[in-house]
Amino acid sequence: MKRYSKVVVKIGSALITAGGKGLDHAMIAAWAEQMARLRAAGVDVVLVSSGSIAEGISRLGLKTRPSNISELQATAAVGQMGLVQAYEACFQAHGIHSAQILLTHADLSNRQRYLNARTTLRTLLEFGTVPVVNENDSVSNEEIRFGDNDTLGALVANLIEADLLIILTDQAGLYDANPIDVPDAKLIERADARDPRLAGYAGPSAGYLGRGGMQTKVAAAQLAARSGTHTVIASGREHDVIVRIVDGEALGTFLEASEGHLAARKRWLAGHMRCAGELSLDDGAADVLLNKNASLLPIGVKAVSGVFNRGEVVACIDPNGSEIARGLVNYPSDECKRIIGKSSREIPRILGYQDDPELINRENLILMRNET
Repeated sequence: MKRYSKVVVKIGSALITAGGKGLDHAMIAAWAEQMARLRAAGVDVVLVSSGSIAEGISRLGLKTRPSNISELQATAAVGQMGLVQAYEACFQAHGIHSAQILLTHADLSNRQRYLNARTTLRTLLEFGTVPVVNENDSVSNEEIRFGDNDTLGALVANLIEADLLIILTDQAGLYDANPIDVPDAKLIERADARDPRLAGYAGPSAGYLGRGGMQTKVAAAQLAARSGTHTVIASGREHDVIVRIVDGEALGTFLEASEGHLAARKRWLAGHMRCAGELSLDDGAADVLLNKNASLLPIGVKAVSGVFNRGEVVACIDPNGSEIARGLVNYPSDECKRIIGKSSREIPRILGYQDDPELINRENLILMRNET
């Protein structure tokens, strides 16, 4: 079961609410049991769950989905309570804590908030929990919406650098035509996520509960692939579907990312032409970066140039004045100036807090001399 070490599971509204009849507690229990088995096998799991509005509609006894934004937000707030209670009860049955994370597009488009969300998710995984992520429908508006939770699932996969995104739906996978209209439509078992033909196969949502159809799932797979994450689109009603997919069984549609997440991140960093600042290194730090595949610690930095925020790209300059690396810095420039030349153990005393012991983590750093 260690074929994948980090997995994001996305479950849609129609699936989780049995077509809008209210939460399908039996299915939620079955999915939670599978995710608990993954946790026991050492696999990190993040769940992206739709269903708050659909559950709110059921709880409030509404006949149709509200169209007024304030009513939709209120409905989501009511439904979110039922959703969280259901997941917590099911995971607790297996001795696992869940954690609620509500996000908007603004949270992930702002670099500082993006890094905060990533740190929180990674810490929750270290604690052994299963984070349950949903769009913050109770406060979001059209300007800050993701548009659908398939997109949110892909962005969460990027946040935690997941190996696999599993999108569970009420269909067996992606077909080469709409199986409702074309009885002999064929299931696409495997394809490159970048294949332009995929968009032509997918169709929009036909339901009123959710906002995503197969088109959004294909788009999410393409977005996930840019970060090196593979995607599987499969039926959530298939027995043990999550565990079987993670075990490597061919279920649904497998959309392959052409390169791993580390290679994708490094390619992006290498092509990031504008650096917000520079860190001047001593001989020891330069040697560590070039020859020991290590992170950059504050003790090896002699000077800071430029004004930058946490999460921006900075250049690493060796004692000869050459750029040897660049990466995403963990502290803003004013705080970097206060901790350079110091041991990482001193960061909490100097700054009053510590986000990371490194100035740049190895995963967020690309060497400019001998890496591609």
